[in-house]
Amino acid sequence: MGTGTPRPRHQEVPSIDEQQRRLNADIKVPRVRLVDADGTQVGIVPLAQALRRARELELDLVEVAPQADPPVCRIMDWGKAKYEEEQKQKQARKRQSQISVKEIKMRPKISDNDYNTKSGHVRRFLKDGAKVRASIMFRGREMTHTELGMKLLDRLADDMSHLASVEAAPKVDGRNMVMVLAPHKVKAKTDEPATSDQPAAADEPATSSEPEDATTAPGSTSSEAPVDEDA
Repeated sequence: MGTGTPRPRHQEVPSIDEQQRRLNADIKVPRVRLVDADGTQVGIVPLAQALRRARELELDLVEVAPQADPPVCRIMDWGKAKYEEEQKQKQARKRQSQISVKEIKMRPKISDNDYNTKSGHVRRFLKDGAKVRASIMFRGREMTHTELGMKLLDRLADDMSHLASVEAAPKVDGRNMVMVLAPHKVKAKTDEPATSDQPAAADEPATSSEPEDATTAPGSTSSEAPVDEDA
């Protein structure tokens, strides 16, 4: 008895889509604490009165807090409320699972012009809310000078510091060195006008008219293949 009462109290305000929620004729109590369709607290009324009120409005009587004494019931369009809650959860899952990851490939001895073009792509991806996987490709004896790749990735991270933070620090992966940048959250957007160096950082280098070689990283939705940089 002593251990049974506290546990339900944590569930006094369950989510709208709980399957055990009772509606209309399934509610089996003599009286309820009624909340009207507009949110007005009606007070404690007989169950029959609450059901009659719901029928008059062509809505449902929904038990929203069964552990209360008496249980709290609200008049609402249950089908609409359940649908809206399902849509919210679907959108939340969609935003969580569809964070795109774009990939930029560079060579350790990339020219300044090519770097400016690539960094322009990175800046645009980050502003669109995508993560960026920056890869430095080493060939042959270039593997003995991985510090060049580290220096290049550090430069990119520094240039994008107003838009993103380093989510995965540079590390060697086979013949590549990889770093992942993740865009700042809303805070970065609200802080943007206040930073004195923002206008200079926002001046995106002009990109050439040639097709960009930035592609979506493995695991994302794009089917394009990355194009190697021969700089």
